Amino acid sequence: MTTIIRNTRVLTMDDANTEHDRADILIEGATISAIGPDLTVPEGADARVIDGAGMLAMPGLVNGHFHSSSLMFKGAFEGAPLEIIMLSEAPPMCAPFTSHRYHYLRTMLGVMEMLKLGITAVRDDAFHFPAPTIASIDGIMQAYADGGMRAEVTMDQHNVVEYTKLPGLHERLTDDDRVAMEAEPFLSGEALLDLYRGMIERWHGACDGRLAVAVSCSAPQRVTAEYFQGLGNLSRAHDLAFNAHILETRAQRVLGDENYGGSLIRYVHDLGLLDERMVVIHAVWTDEDEWRLMADSGCAVAHNPISNLKLGSGIMPFRRLREHGIPICIGSDEASTDDTANLWQVAKTGALIQKIAELDYRHWPPAAHYLEAMTRGGARAMRRADKGGMLAPGRDADLILIDLDTLAFTPLNDLRRQLVFCENGSSVALTMVAGQVVAEGGKLLTVDEDAIKAELRALMPAYEKACGEIRADAARREPPYREVYMDAAARDVGFSRWADG
Repeated sequence: MTTIIRNTRVLTMDDANTEHDRADILIEGATISAIGPDLTVPEGADARVIDGAGMLAMPGLVNGHFHSSSLMFKGAFEGAPLEIIMLSEAPPMCAPFTSHRYHYLRTMLGVMEMLKLGITAVRDDAFHFPAPTIASIDGIMQAYADGGMRAEVTMDQHNVVEYTKLPGLHERLTDDDRVAMEAEPFLSGEALLDLYRGMIERWHGACDGRLAVAVSCSAPQRVTAEYFQGLGNLSRAHDLAFNAHILETRAQRVLGDENYGGSLIRYVHDLGLLDERMVVIHAVWTDEDEWRLMADSGCAVAHNPISNLKLGSGIMPFRRLREHGIPICIGSDEASTDDTANLWQVAKTGALIQKIAELDYRHWPPAAHYLEAMTRGGARAMRRADKGGMLAPGRDADLILIDLDTLAFTPLNDLRRQLVFCENGSSVALTMVAGQVVAEGGKLLTVDEDAIKAELRALMPAYEKACGEIRADAARREPPYREVYMDAAARDVGFSRWADG
């Protein structure tokens, strides 16, 4: 299929920051073949012509960290520390909420939202309750296949006893609670690796390369060292990105000191797993020594500023990490911690929150740095730095058209600033992934959005009943977790990432 976009303004996001006031974009198959004024369509090609006058063409956004598994939790929580909110966010473990169809519908909810907002690619760190199955994995992957989105998907799964994951939790529990935690079933590392091997065989490179598999340990303290190393072996063997939530909260900083003899970043480094495939998620409570280790390793960081705010986790020092040469992408994280997948809002919030994290205004990161993280940074985290994140011949035809006749761009003073500070996704007129137009004029072209929403709404009475039972149990179990959180908050870790610090 050949498509040509005529007479559009183009923001390439390339190394030279090239812009075209007026140009055509020729797309052949899934790839951009040419950008320039008055291009000629190849002879004999039956091309679709898109009028781009008054529009801006730019790379599609990349949601660098996302959990499709929490999509039913929009508006479900007022906000609480991670250590508390995780007690309540386990999805129901009963039928139909473990079925292929449910995982498909739930994931499709995110696909529809993201594509309409101009997010063409996502790194989905999907967790499964009570454990991953072929049905749950395939339901998630099929949604991305049918929706037309580019996706890199993991299995974010724990395989150690709950009370080992937080500092001081074990001694604060009753004997009955400890016994109950020890009795909770989880898959062995080898069983999880077998599921990963099957997932890679079925889905890695599917849909002409639009779908990919990555690996995830969730967090270093949530898995055995043997399983962690097994994931590292898979990552190296197949050149897969490797997700790890590291030092998201102050309690995790304390846990590293108490259980791992210091930094969790150092622990991962010493295992030989901190490398260019690793994507460190959050990295809020990291310090200068860790930034040097991360920079030397070539790893990337997934920055989730709205999630960090709703959880009260703190403010990641974006400028300091970037100045160390650490690649950064932007993510919306969970629906329980950022109630939308709106990456435009995430970037604006991230850029603004840095202004209360540093006194010297001359060091505040410019909006353009966040725009880069939303595009090129995301492509880098997906191990597609040579294929995505910018508009250029030979690159993925993953692009969006922004209507410049909207209030967000009237008057137009500075394109990059207004993309970050003024745009909220409502100006997205067209979304293209791998050369296919998947959303246009506010409508999805790949799936029946109304039917998907109706089917999900029909599940809500049973879903709400099951979640009510989960929350009642969470309230009963909360006191020792609150003590862990408050104790960690009072510890001196040598620095602070809170605004009052």
